[in-house]
Amino acid sequence: MKDGVNGVALGVFVFFFVAVTVMGFLAARWRRAETEHSLDEWGLGGRSFGTWITWFLLGGDLYTAYTFVAVPAAIYAAGAAGFFAVPYTILVYPLIFTFLPRLWSVSHRHGYVTTSDFVRGRFGSKGLSLAVALTGILATMPYIALQLVGIQAVLDVMGVGGGENTNWFVKDLPLLIAFGVLAAYTYSSGLRAPALIAFVKDTLIYIVIAVAIIYIPIKLGGFDDIFAKAGQAFSQTNPVTGKPRGALAPAEATQWTYATLALGSALALFMYPHSITATLSSKNRDVIRRNTTILPLYSLMLGLLALLGFMAIAAGVKVTNGQLAIPQLFEDMFPSWFAGVAFAAIGIGALVPAAIMSIAAANLFTRNIYKDFIKPDATPAQETKVSKLVSLLVKVGALVFVLTMDKTVAINFQLLGGIWILQTFPSLVGGLFTRWFHRWALLAGWAVGMVYGTLAAYGVASPTNPSQKHFGGSNAEIPGIGEMGYIGLTAFVLNVVVTVVLTFALKALKAPDGVDETRPEDYTADAGDAGVQVELPPATAGTSH
Repeated sequence: MKDGVNGVALGVFVFFFVAVTVMGFLAARWRRAETEHSLDEWGLGGRSFGTWITWFLLGGDLYTAYTFVAVPAAIYAAGAAGFFAVPYTILVYPLIFTFLPRLWSVSHRHGYVTTSDFVRGRFGSKGLSLAVALTGILATMPYIALQLVGIQAVLDVMGVGGGENTNWFVKDLPLLIAFGVLAAYTYSSGLRAPALIAFVKDTLIYIVIAVAIIYIPIKLGGFDDIFAKAGQAFSQTNPVTGKPRGALAPAEATQWTYATLALGSALALFMYPHSITATLSSKNRDVIRRNTTILPLYSLMLGLLALLGFMAIAAGVKVTNGQLAIPQLFEDMFPSWFAGVAFAAIGIGALVPAAIMSIAAANLFTRNIYKDFIKPDATPAQETKVSKLVSLLVKVGALVFVLTMDKTVAINFQLLGGIWILQTFPSLVGGLFTRWFHRWALLAGWAVGMVYGTLAAYGVASPTNPSQKHFGGSNAEIPGIGEMGYIGLTAFVLNVVVTVVLTFALKALKAPDGVDETRPEDYTADAGDAGVQVELPPATAGTSH
Protein backbone atom coordinates (compact mmCIF):
# COMPACT_ATOMS: atom_id res chain seq x y z
CA MET A 1 0.00 0.00 0.00
CA LYS A 2 1.36 3.38 -1.01
CA ASP A 3 1.81 5.99 1.69
CA GLY A 4 0.27 9.47 1.64
CA VAL A 5 -2.09 10.99 -0.87
CA ASN A 6 -1.92 9.85 -4.50
CA GLY A 7 -2.08 13.35 -5.98
CA VAL A 8 -2.36 12.34 -9.64
CA ALA A 9 -5.14 9.81 -9.01
CA LEU A 10 -6.92 12.26 -6.74
CA GLY A 11 -6.69 14.99 -9.38
CA VAL A 12 -8.24 12.75 -12.06
CA PHE A 13 -10.93 11.63 -9.63
CA VAL A 14 -11.81 15.20 -8.69
CA PHE A 15 -11.96 16.19 -12.37
CA PHE A 16 -14.55 13.54 -13.18
CA PHE A 17 -16.42 14.16 -9.93
CA VAL A 18 -16.71 17.89 -10.71
CA ALA A 19 -17.73 17.11 -14.30
CA VAL A 20 -20.61 14.85 -13.28
CA THR A 21 -21.64 17.31 -10.57
CA VAL A 22 -21.99 20.04 -13.19
CA MET A 23 -23.92 17.59 -15.40
CA GLY A 24 -26.15 16.80 -12.44
CA PHE A 25 -27.18 20.43 -12.01
CA LEU A 26 -27.50 21.06 -15.76
CA ALA A 27 -29.76 18.01 -16.04
CA ALA A 28 -32.57 20.13 -14.59
CA ARG A 29 -32.79 21.77 -18.05
CA TRP A 30 -32.46 18.52 -20.02
CA ARG A 31 -35.72 17.42 -21.66
CA ARG A 32 -37.55 19.92 -19.45
CA ALA A 33 -41.34 19.88 -19.70
CA GLU A 34 -43.67 22.86 -19.48
CA THR A 35 -45.16 21.52 -16.24
CA GLU A 36 -42.21 20.90 -13.95
CA HIS A 37 -43.79 20.79 -10.51
CA SER A 38 -45.06 17.22 -10.43
CA LEU A 39 -43.71 13.85 -9.36
CA ASP A 40 -44.03 12.63 -12.95
CA GLU A 41 -41.43 15.23 -13.94
CA TRP A 42 -39.11 15.31 -10.92
CA GLY A 43 -39.39 11.68 -9.85
CA LEU A 44 -39.93 9.91 -13.20
CA GLY A 45 -38.26 12.21 -15.71
CA GLY A 46 -41.61 12.92 -17.37
CA ARG A 47 -42.06 9.20 -18.20
CA SER A 48 -40.31 10.04 -21.47
CA PHE A 49 -37.11 7.95 -21.67
CA GLY A 50 -36.51 5.77 -24.71
CA THR A 51 -34.66 2.47 -25.06
CA TRP A 52 -31.07 3.66 -24.74
CA ILE A 53 -31.63 6.20 -21.97
CA THR A 54 -33.59 3.57 -20.04
CA TRP A 55 -30.83 1.02 -20.63
CA PHE A 56 -28.17 3.34 -19.25
CA LEU A 57 -30.47 4.39 -16.40
CA LEU A 58 -31.32 0.81 -15.41
CA GLY A 59 -27.66 -0.15 -15.75
CA GLY A 60 -26.67 2.79 -13.59
CA ASP A 61 -29.45 1.83 -11.22
CA LEU A 62 -28.68 -1.88 -10.83
CA TYR A 63 -24.90 -2.09 -11.35
CA THR A 64 -23.53 -0.09 -8.48
CA ALA A 65 -20.79 -0.03 -5.87
CA TYR A 66 -22.21 -3.47 -5.06
CA THR A 67 -20.84 -4.56 -8.44
CA PHE A 68 -17.49 -2.82 -8.36
CA VAL A 69 -16.64 -3.16 -4.67
CA ALA A 70 -18.84 -5.57 -2.71
CA VAL A 71 -18.98 -8.58 -5.07
CA PRO A 72 -15.21 -8.73 -5.82
CA ALA A 73 -14.59 -8.08 -2.09
CA ALA A 74 -16.75 -11.10 -1.20
CA ILE A 75 -14.75 -13.23 -3.65
CA TYR A 76 -11.49 -11.82 -2.27
CA ALA A 77 -12.59 -12.84 1.23
CA ALA A 78 -14.36 -16.16 0.63
CA GLY A 79 -13.83 -17.29 -2.94
CA ALA A 80 -16.43 -18.63 -5.36
CA ALA A 81 -19.30 -18.22 -2.89
CA GLY A 82 -19.32 -14.56 -3.92
CA PHE A 83 -20.17 -15.53 -7.49
CA PHE A 84 -23.83 -16.02 -6.51
CA ALA A 85 -24.37 -12.49 -7.88
CA VAL A 86 -23.63 -13.65 -11.44
CA PRO A 87 -26.32 -16.36 -11.79
CA TYR A 88 -28.90 -14.21 -10.05
CA THR A 89 -28.51 -11.43 -12.63
CA ILE A 90 -29.01 -14.08 -15.31
CA LEU A 91 -32.16 -15.42 -13.64
CA VAL A 92 -33.72 -12.02 -13.15
CA TYR A 93 -34.26 -10.93 -16.77
CA PRO A 94 -36.63 -13.70 -17.90
CA LEU A 95 -38.48 -13.11 -14.63
CA ILE A 96 -38.98 -9.39 -15.15
CA PHE A 97 -39.94 -9.89 -18.80
CA THR A 98 -43.13 -11.53 -17.53
CA PHE A 99 -44.32 -8.79 -15.18
CA LEU A 100 -42.62 -5.41 -15.75
CA PRO A 101 -44.51 -4.61 -18.99
CA ARG A 102 -47.78 -5.31 -17.13
CA LEU A 103 -46.72 -3.01 -14.29
CA TRP A 104 -45.73 -0.25 -16.74
CA SER A 105 -49.09 -0.49 -18.54
CA VAL A 106 -51.31 -0.35 -15.46
CA SER A 107 -49.17 2.37 -13.87
CA HIS A 108 -49.35 4.42 -17.06
CA ARG A 109 -53.12 4.08 -17.35
CA HIS A 110 -53.76 5.12 -13.74
CA GLY A 111 -50.88 7.53 -13.14
CA TYR A 112 -49.19 5.30 -10.53
CA VAL A 113 -45.76 6.58 -9.49
CA THR A 114 -44.83 3.82 -7.00
CA THR A 115 -45.49 0.14 -6.39
CA SER A 116 -47.57 1.14 -3.37
CA ASP A 117 -49.83 3.18 -5.66
CA PHE A 118 -50.52 0.00 -7.62
CA VAL A 119 -51.05 -2.14 -4.51
CA ARG A 120 -53.53 0.39 -3.10
CA GLY A 121 -55.44 0.54 -6.39
CA ARG A 122 -55.41 -3.21 -6.97
CA PHE A 123 -56.43 -4.36 -3.50
CA GLY A 124 -58.23 -1.27 -2.23
CA SER A 125 -56.10 -1.21 0.92
CA LYS A 126 -54.22 1.79 2.25
CA GLY A 127 -52.84 -0.39 5.06
CA LEU A 128 -51.22 -2.82 2.63
CA SER A 129 -50.00 0.11 0.54
CA LEU A 130 -48.43 1.65 3.66
CA ALA A 131 -46.68 -1.62 4.51
CA VAL A 132 -45.17 -1.82 1.01
CA ALA A 133 -44.07 1.84 1.17
CA LEU A 134 -42.40 1.52 4.59
CA THR A 135 -40.65 -1.66 3.48
CA GLY A 136 -39.35 0.03 0.34
CA ILE A 137 -37.95 2.97 2.30
CA LEU A 138 -36.36 0.71 4.92
CA ALA A 139 -34.79 -1.64 2.35
CA THR A 140 -33.40 1.24 0.31
CA MET A 141 -31.35 2.76 3.14
CA PRO A 142 -28.74 -0.05 3.51
CA TYR A 143 -28.50 -0.18 -0.31
CA ILE A 144 -27.67 3.55 -0.42
CA ALA A 145 -25.26 2.91 2.45
CA LEU A 146 -23.44 0.38 0.27
CA GLN A 147 -22.91 3.08 -2.35
CA LEU A 148 -21.43 5.40 0.26
CA VAL A 149 -19.14 2.58 1.44
CA GLY A 150 -17.85 2.31 -2.15
CA ILE A 151 -17.04 6.03 -2.26
CA GLN A 152 -15.39 5.82 1.16
CA ALA A 153 -13.23 2.86 0.04
CA VAL A 154 -11.92 4.82 -2.95
CA LEU A 155 -11.16 7.88 -0.81
CA ASP A 156 -9.36 5.75 1.77
CA VAL A 157 -7.10 4.14 -0.83
CA MET A 158 -6.25 7.53 -2.33
CA GLY A 159 -5.15 8.63 1.16
CA VAL A 160 -7.93 11.18 1.64
CA GLY A 161 -9.50 11.51 5.08
CA GLY A 162 -6.70 10.33 7.32
CA GLY A 163 -5.87 7.02 8.95
CA GLU A 164 -7.69 4.82 11.43
CA ASN A 165 -6.61 6.96 14.39
CA THR A 166 -7.90 10.18 12.83
CA ASN A 167 -10.87 11.98 14.40
CA TRP A 168 -14.03 10.41 12.92
CA PHE A 169 -15.28 13.73 11.55
CA VAL A 170 -12.03 14.44 9.71
CA LYS A 171 -11.86 10.87 8.44
CA ASP A 172 -15.43 10.95 7.09
CA LEU A 173 -15.37 14.59 5.90
CA PRO A 174 -14.67 13.74 2.22
CA LEU A 175 -17.56 11.26 2.31
CA LEU A 176 -19.82 13.89 3.85
CA ILE A 177 -18.85 16.35 1.09
CA ALA A 178 -19.64 13.77 -1.62
CA PHE A 179 -22.92 13.07 0.18
CA GLY A 180 -23.75 16.79 0.21
CA VAL A 181 -23.06 17.19 -3.51
CA LEU A 182 -25.20 14.14 -4.31
CA ALA A 183 -28.03 15.51 -2.19
CA ALA A 184 -27.84 18.95 -3.84
CA TYR A 185 -28.08 17.90 -7.49
CA THR A 186 -30.69 15.22 -6.73
CA TYR A 187 -32.83 17.88 -5.05
CA SER A 188 -32.37 20.21 -8.01
CA SER A 189 -32.73 17.90 -11.00
CA GLY A 190 -34.57 14.79 -9.84
CA LEU A 191 -34.32 11.64 -11.97
CA ARG A 192 -32.90 13.51 -14.95
CA ALA A 193 -29.57 13.94 -13.11
CA PRO A 194 -28.70 10.23 -12.69
CA ALA A 195 -30.15 9.48 -16.16
CA LEU A 196 -27.71 11.92 -17.76
CA ILE A 197 -24.73 10.99 -15.57
CA ALA A 198 -25.32 7.27 -16.24
CA PHE A 199 -23.87 7.72 -19.74
CA VAL A 200 -20.54 8.84 -18.25
CA LYS A 201 -20.64 6.23 -15.51
CA ASP A 202 -21.21 3.25 -17.81
CA THR A 203 -18.63 4.44 -20.33
CA LEU A 204 -15.98 4.72 -17.61
CA ILE A 205 -16.88 1.32 -16.18
CA TYR A 206 -16.62 -0.46 -19.52
CA ILE A 207 -13.25 1.20 -20.23
CA VAL A 208 -11.89 0.20 -16.81
CA ILE A 209 -13.14 -3.39 -17.11
CA ALA A 210 -11.71 -3.81 -20.61
CA VAL A 211 -8.31 -2.56 -19.46
CA ALA A 212 -8.33 -4.44 -16.14
CA ILE A 213 -9.31 -7.82 -17.56
CA ILE A 214 -6.42 -7.66 -20.07
CA TYR A 215 -3.73 -5.54 -18.42
CA ILE A 216 -3.75 -6.97 -14.88
CA PRO A 217 -3.59 -10.69 -15.86
CA ILE A 218 -0.66 -9.92 -18.16
CA LYS A 219 1.20 -8.29 -15.27
CA LEU A 220 0.34 -11.21 -12.97
CA GLY A 221 1.47 -13.95 -15.38
CA GLY A 222 -1.91 -15.03 -16.75
CA PHE A 223 -5.07 -16.58 -15.34
CA ASP A 224 -3.36 -19.92 -14.59
CA ASP A 225 -1.12 -18.20 -12.05
CA ILE A 226 -3.99 -16.08 -10.72
CA PHE A 227 -6.19 -19.11 -9.95
CA ALA A 228 -3.25 -21.10 -8.55
CA LYS A 229 -2.33 -18.34 -6.11
CA ALA A 230 -5.98 -17.81 -5.16
CA GLY A 231 -6.38 -21.55 -4.50
CA GLN A 232 -3.33 -21.54 -2.23
CA ALA A 233 -4.64 -18.55 -0.31
CA PHE A 234 -8.08 -20.07 0.19
CA SER A 235 -6.60 -23.29 1.56
CA GLN A 236 -5.16 -21.36 4.50
CA THR A 237 -7.03 -21.31 7.81
CA ASN A 238 -9.13 -18.32 8.76
CA PRO A 239 -7.96 -17.32 12.28
CA VAL A 240 -11.46 -16.13 13.22
CA THR A 241 -13.45 -19.22 12.20
CA GLY A 242 -10.72 -21.88 12.31
CA LYS A 243 -11.86 -23.10 8.88
CA PRO A 244 -10.34 -22.70 5.40
CA ARG A 245 -10.57 -19.13 4.19
CA GLY A 246 -12.60 -20.06 1.10
CA ALA A 247 -12.61 -22.12 -2.09
CA LEU A 248 -12.38 -21.72 -5.85
CA ALA A 249 -15.65 -23.68 -6.14
CA PRO A 250 -18.51 -23.78 -3.60
CA ALA A 251 -18.17 -26.71 -1.21
CA GLU A 252 -21.07 -29.16 -0.89
CA ALA A 253 -21.93 -27.75 2.53
CA THR A 254 -22.43 -24.27 1.05
CA GLN A 255 -24.48 -25.20 -2.02
CA TRP A 256 -27.84 -24.46 -0.38
CA THR A 257 -26.53 -21.08 0.71
CA TYR A 258 -25.28 -20.34 -2.80
CA ALA A 259 -28.53 -21.42 -4.47
CA THR A 260 -30.84 -19.60 -2.06
CA LEU A 261 -28.77 -16.41 -2.24
CA ALA A 262 -28.97 -16.45 -6.04
CA LEU A 263 -32.70 -17.23 -6.21
CA GLY A 264 -33.69 -14.87 -3.39
CA SER A 265 -31.64 -12.02 -4.83
CA ALA A 266 -33.16 -12.56 -8.29
CA LEU A 267 -36.69 -12.38 -6.87
CA ALA A 268 -35.84 -9.28 -4.83
CA LEU A 269 -33.96 -7.13 -7.35
CA PHE A 270 -36.93 -5.61 -9.16
CA MET A 271 -38.95 -5.24 -5.97
CA TYR A 272 -36.65 -2.38 -4.95
CA PRO A 273 -38.26 1.06 -5.42
CA HIS A 274 -35.34 2.35 -7.50
CA SER A 275 -35.71 -0.49 -10.02
CA ILE A 276 -39.39 0.33 -10.45
CA THR A 277 -38.71 4.07 -10.67
CA ALA A 278 -36.27 3.55 -13.55
CA THR A 279 -38.78 1.23 -15.23
CA LEU A 280 -41.74 3.63 -14.98
CA SER A 281 -39.65 6.47 -16.41
CA SER A 282 -39.68 4.79 -19.84
CA LYS A 283 -42.08 6.07 -22.47
CA ASN A 284 -43.75 2.78 -23.42
CA ARG A 285 -43.86 -0.92 -22.59
CA ASP A 286 -41.86 -1.86 -25.68
CA VAL A 287 -38.90 -0.02 -24.12
CA ILE A 288 -39.17 -2.37 -21.13
CA ARG A 289 -39.28 -5.48 -23.31
CA ARG A 290 -36.26 -4.39 -25.33
CA ASN A 291 -34.31 -3.63 -22.18
CA THR A 292 -34.90 -7.08 -20.71
CA THR A 293 -33.18 -8.49 -23.79
CA ILE A 294 -30.12 -6.21 -23.77
CA LEU A 295 -29.54 -5.73 -20.03
CA PRO A 296 -27.84 -9.16 -19.75
CA LEU A 297 -24.79 -7.44 -21.29
CA TYR A 298 -24.26 -6.07 -17.80
CA SER A 299 -24.18 -9.63 -16.45
CA LEU A 300 -21.15 -10.28 -18.64
CA MET A 301 -19.56 -7.20 -17.12
CA LEU A 302 -20.35 -8.45 -13.61
CA GLY A 303 -18.72 -11.82 -14.28
CA LEU A 304 -15.53 -10.11 -15.44
CA LEU A 305 -15.58 -7.75 -12.46
CA ALA A 306 -15.95 -10.65 -10.05
CA LEU A 307 -12.63 -12.05 -11.27
CA LEU A 308 -10.92 -8.99 -9.84
CA GLY A 309 -11.30 -10.57 -6.41
CA PHE A 310 -9.00 -13.43 -7.48
CA MET A 311 -6.61 -10.94 -9.08
CA ALA A 312 -6.34 -8.99 -5.83
CA ILE A 313 -5.24 -12.17 -4.04
CA ALA A 314 -2.72 -13.05 -6.75
CA ALA A 315 -1.34 -9.49 -6.66
CA GLY A 316 -0.66 -9.81 -2.94
CA VAL A 317 -3.15 -7.16 -1.86
CA LYS A 318 -3.36 -7.12 1.94
CA VAL A 319 -6.19 -5.14 3.51
CA THR A 320 -8.02 -5.49 6.82
CA ASN A 321 -11.25 -4.28 5.23
CA GLY A 322 -12.21 -6.38 2.18
CA GLN A 323 -14.01 -3.41 0.59
CA LEU A 324 -10.60 -1.82 -0.01
CA ALA A 325 -9.29 -4.82 -1.98
CA ILE A 326 -10.27 -3.73 -5.50
CA PRO A 327 -9.46 -0.02 -5.10
CA GLN A 328 -6.09 -1.09 -3.66
CA LEU A 329 -5.56 -3.48 -6.60
CA PHE A 330 -6.10 -0.57 -9.00
CA GLU A 331 -3.76 1.62 -6.96
CA ASP A 332 -1.01 -1.02 -7.05
CA MET A 333 -1.37 -2.20 -10.65
CA PHE A 334 -2.32 0.85 -12.71
CA PRO A 335 -0.40 4.03 -13.47
CA SER A 336 -1.61 6.80 -11.19
CA TRP A 337 -3.56 8.60 -13.91
CA PHE A 338 -5.53 5.49 -14.89
CA ALA A 339 -6.02 4.54 -11.25
CA GLY A 340 -7.77 7.91 -10.98
CA VAL A 341 -10.04 6.95 -13.90
CA ALA A 342 -10.85 3.64 -12.20
CA PHE A 343 -11.57 5.38 -8.90
CA ALA A 344 -13.84 7.83 -10.71
CA ALA A 345 -15.73 4.90 -12.27
CA ILE A 346 -16.33 3.44 -8.80
CA GLY A 347 -17.26 6.80 -7.28
CA ILE A 348 -19.67 7.78 -10.06
CA GLY A 349 -20.93 4.19 -10.12
CA ALA A 350 -22.00 4.78 -6.53
CA LEU A 351 -23.45 8.27 -6.98
CA VAL A 352 -25.85 7.40 -9.82
CA PRO A 353 -27.75 4.59 -8.05
CA ALA A 354 -27.67 6.43 -4.73
CA ALA A 355 -29.48 9.34 -6.40
CA ILE A 356 -32.12 7.07 -7.98
CA MET A 357 -32.63 5.19 -4.72
CA SER A 358 -33.19 8.33 -2.71
CA ILE A 359 -35.67 9.63 -5.30
CA ALA A 360 -37.58 6.34 -5.29
CA ALA A 361 -37.80 6.23 -1.49
CA ALA A 362 -38.92 9.87 -1.42
CA ASN A 363 -41.68 9.13 -3.95
CA LEU A 364 -42.94 6.32 -1.71
CA PHE A 365 -43.13 8.62 1.29
CA THR A 366 -44.84 11.41 -0.59
CA ARG A 367 -47.47 9.38 -2.45
CA ASN A 368 -48.21 6.65 0.06
CA ILE A 369 -47.64 8.25 3.46
CA TYR A 370 -47.85 12.04 3.09
CA LYS A 371 -50.69 12.16 0.56
CA ASP A 372 -52.60 9.09 1.78
CA PHE A 373 -52.46 9.82 5.51
CA ILE A 374 -51.24 13.37 6.17
CA LYS A 375 -52.46 15.70 3.40
CA PRO A 376 -54.87 14.00 0.98
CA ASP A 377 -55.48 17.26 -0.88
CA ALA A 378 -51.79 17.92 -1.59
CA THR A 379 -51.18 19.62 -4.94
CA PRO A 380 -48.63 18.25 -7.45
CA ALA A 381 -46.27 21.11 -6.50
CA GLN A 382 -46.56 20.24 -2.80
CA GLU A 383 -45.92 16.58 -3.55
CA THR A 384 -42.77 17.46 -5.45
CA LYS A 385 -41.51 19.73 -2.67
CA VAL A 386 -42.04 17.04 -0.03
CA SER A 387 -40.29 14.43 -2.20
CA LYS A 388 -37.28 16.69 -2.62
CA LEU A 389 -36.97 17.17 1.13
CA VAL A 390 -37.46 13.49 1.94
CA SER A 391 -34.80 12.52 -0.62
CA LEU A 392 -32.34 14.37 1.62
CA LEU A 393 -33.55 12.63 4.79
CA VAL A 394 -33.24 9.18 3.19
CA LYS A 395 -29.56 9.84 2.51
CA VAL A 396 -29.10 10.79 6.17
CA GLY A 397 -30.67 7.46 7.14
CA ALA A 398 -28.20 5.69 4.85
CA LEU A 399 -25.32 7.48 6.59
CA VAL A 400 -26.51 5.96 9.87
CA PHE A 401 -26.00 2.48 8.38
CA VAL A 402 -22.53 3.44 7.16
CA LEU A 403 -21.40 4.87 10.48
CA THR A 404 -22.89 2.19 12.75
CA MET A 405 -22.71 -1.18 10.93
CA ASP A 406 -19.77 -3.47 10.15
CA LYS A 407 -18.43 -2.43 6.73
CA THR A 408 -15.89 -5.25 6.30
CA VAL A 409 -18.50 -7.41 4.52
CA ALA A 410 -20.53 -4.62 2.91
CA ILE A 411 -22.36 -7.00 0.58
CA ASN A 412 -24.53 -7.77 3.61
CA PHE A 413 -25.97 -4.25 3.32
CA GLN A 414 -27.58 -5.23 0.04
CA LEU A 415 -28.58 -8.68 1.26
CA LEU A 416 -30.19 -7.18 4.37
CA GLY A 417 -32.28 -4.89 2.19
CA GLY A 418 -33.18 -7.92 0.09
CA ILE A 419 -34.59 -9.73 3.13
CA TRP A 420 -37.07 -6.90 3.64
CA ILE A 421 -37.98 -5.96 0.10
CA LEU A 422 -38.63 -9.59 -0.90
CA GLN A 423 -41.64 -9.57 1.43
CA THR A 424 -43.45 -7.23 -0.98
CA PHE A 425 -43.27 -9.77 -3.84
CA PRO A 426 -46.68 -11.44 -3.23
CA SER A 427 -48.49 -8.08 -3.18
CA LEU A 428 -46.77 -6.66 -6.25
CA VAL A 429 -46.11 -9.57 -8.61
CA GLY A 430 -49.04 -11.61 -7.33
CA GLY A 431 -51.31 -8.61 -7.79
CA LEU A 432 -50.19 -8.12 -11.39
CA PHE A 433 -51.54 -11.54 -12.36
CA THR A 434 -54.40 -12.29 -9.98
CA ARG A 435 -56.84 -10.69 -7.57
CA TRP A 436 -57.27 -13.98 -5.65
CA PHE A 437 -55.10 -13.06 -2.65
CA HIS A 438 -57.02 -11.35 0.13
CA ARG A 439 -55.64 -7.97 1.20
CA TRP A 440 -55.64 -8.89 4.90
CA ALA A 441 -53.87 -12.17 4.15
CA LEU A 442 -51.20 -10.32 2.17
CA LEU A 443 -50.70 -7.93 5.08
CA ALA A 444 -50.40 -10.79 7.58
CA GLY A 445 -47.96 -12.70 5.35
CA TRP A 446 -45.89 -9.54 4.95
CA ALA A 447 -45.77 -9.05 8.74
CA VAL A 448 -44.68 -12.66 9.38
CA GLY A 449 -41.93 -12.44 6.75
CA MET A 450 -40.68 -9.09 8.04
CA VAL A 451 -40.59 -10.16 11.70
CA TYR A 452 -38.91 -13.50 11.01
CA GLY A 453 -36.41 -12.02 8.53
CA THR A 454 -35.42 -9.13 10.79
CA LEU A 455 -35.03 -11.27 13.93
CA ALA A 456 -33.06 -13.94 12.07
CA ALA A 457 -30.72 -11.32 10.56
CA TYR A 458 -30.35 -9.59 13.93
CA GLY A 459 -29.10 -12.86 15.41
CA VAL A 460 -26.23 -13.26 12.93
CA ALA A 461 -22.82 -12.13 14.21
CA SER A 462 -20.16 -10.74 11.89
CA PRO A 463 -17.76 -13.44 10.61
CA THR A 464 -14.87 -10.96 10.55
CA ASN A 465 -15.60 -8.62 13.46
CA PRO A 466 -16.44 -10.38 16.76
CA SER A 467 -17.47 -7.07 18.32
CA GLN A 468 -20.29 -6.73 15.76
CA LYS A 469 -22.82 -9.11 17.32
CA HIS A 470 -25.87 -8.29 15.20
CA PHE A 471 -26.79 -7.95 11.52
CA GLY A 472 -23.44 -9.48 10.61
CA GLY A 473 -24.75 -11.62 7.77
CA SER A 474 -27.80 -12.75 5.83
CA ASN A 475 -27.63 -16.55 6.09
CA ALA A 476 -29.09 -18.77 8.79
CA GLU A 477 -30.20 -22.37 9.24
CA ILE A 478 -33.38 -23.14 7.27
CA PRO A 479 -36.04 -24.42 9.70
CA GLY A 480 -36.89 -28.07 9.08
CA ILE A 481 -34.01 -28.61 6.65
CA GLY A 482 -30.93 -27.86 8.74
CA GLU A 483 -28.98 -26.38 5.83
CA MET A 484 -27.73 -22.79 5.84
CA GLY A 485 -29.66 -20.56 3.46
CA TYR A 486 -30.57 -16.97 2.64
CA ILE A 487 -32.83 -15.59 5.35
CA GLY A 488 -34.77 -13.51 2.82
CA LEU A 489 -35.92 -16.58 0.85
CA THR A 490 -36.95 -18.46 4.00
CA ALA A 491 -38.95 -15.43 5.16
CA PHE A 492 -40.53 -15.19 1.70
CA VAL A 493 -41.68 -18.84 1.84
CA LEU A 494 -43.24 -18.23 5.27
CA ASN A 495 -44.88 -15.09 3.86
CA VAL A 496 -46.45 -17.00 0.95
CA VAL A 497 -47.67 -19.89 3.14
CA VAL A 498 -49.37 -17.52 5.59
CA THR A 499 -50.89 -15.51 2.73
CA VAL A 500 -52.36 -18.57 0.97
CA VAL A 501 -53.75 -20.17 4.15
CA LEU A 502 -55.34 -16.95 5.39
CA THR A 503 -56.77 -16.18 1.95
CA PHE A 504 -58.66 -19.47 1.99
CA ALA A 505 -59.88 -18.75 5.53
CA LEU A 506 -60.92 -15.14 4.87
CA LYS A 507 -62.74 -16.03 1.66
CA ALA A 508 -64.59 -18.78 3.49
CA LEU A 509 -65.61 -16.19 6.09
CA LYS A 510 -66.60 -13.76 3.30
CA ALA A 511 -64.37 -11.01 4.72
CA PRO A 512 -64.61 -7.70 2.77
CA ASP A 513 -62.06 -7.80 -0.03
CA GLY A 514 -61.68 -4.14 -1.04
CA VAL A 515 -62.30 -2.55 -4.42
CA ASP A 516 -60.09 -3.19 -7.46
CA GLU A 517 -59.85 0.02 -9.52
CA THR A 518 -58.04 -1.69 -12.40
CA ARG A 519 -59.40 -3.63 -15.38
CA PRO A 520 -57.94 -6.48 -17.46
CA GLU A 521 -57.19 -4.20 -20.42
CA ASP A 522 -55.09 -1.90 -18.19
CA TYR A 523 -52.36 -4.55 -18.00
CA THR A 524 -51.87 -4.92 -21.73
CA ALA A 525 -51.98 -1.30 -22.95
CA ASP A 526 -49.59 -1.06 -25.91
CA ALA A 527 -47.06 1.59 -26.93
CA GLY A 528 -49.72 3.47 -28.84
CA ASP A 529 -51.27 4.51 -25.54
CA ALA A 530 -48.08 6.33 -24.46
CA GLY A 531 -48.65 9.77 -23.07
CA VAL A 532 -52.34 9.22 -22.26
CA GLN A 533 -53.52 8.48 -18.75
CA VAL A 534 -57.06 7.21 -18.55
CA GLU A 535 -59.17 7.44 -15.44
CA LEU A 536 -61.45 4.39 -15.39
CA PRO A 537 -64.34 3.66 -13.04
CA PRO A 538 -63.58 0.98 -10.44
CA ALA A 539 -64.06 -2.61 -11.45
CA THR A 540 -66.06 -4.96 -9.30
CA ALA A 541 -64.32 -5.99 -6.09
CA GLY A 542 -62.70 -9.37 -6.36
CA THR A 543 -62.27 -9.31 -10.14
CA SER A 544 -59.56 -11.77 -11.16
CA HIS A 545 -57.33 -11.50 -14.20
